[in-house]
Amino acid sequence: MVSYQVFLTLQARLMLQGISDGRIRDMLVRRIDGLSKDPTKKGKALVAELSGFRSLRVARYRVLYKVDKERVIIVAVGIRREGDTKDIYTRAKKLLRLKLIELPEEKQE
Repeated sequence: MVSYQVFLTLQARLMLQGISDGRIRDMLVRRIDGLSKDPTKKGKALVAELSGFRSLRVARYRVLYKVDKERVIIVAVGIRREGDTKDIYTRAKKLLRLKLIELPEEKQE
């Protein structure tokens, strides 16, 4: 089985650090670490504006990520509040439109 490297974008790291409940944050970190094995079988594929990304459910939170070759890139972490401007999917779409989500460049060897 291929092991994937997991990267967090700066935005995702800040979102994760902003979660005040340590138990939830630890649970999210464990689930994010678990994406190093078979990330395409975890979470669900997103559609429309977020096509190409996947979403992993952790309680009321969602971890949005992209699988790229042997890398998993975490782009956003937040709570799911349907219809709210703070909803993670709404925030992720806005960040993508404003080009504030930056995927790390692939290393040249």
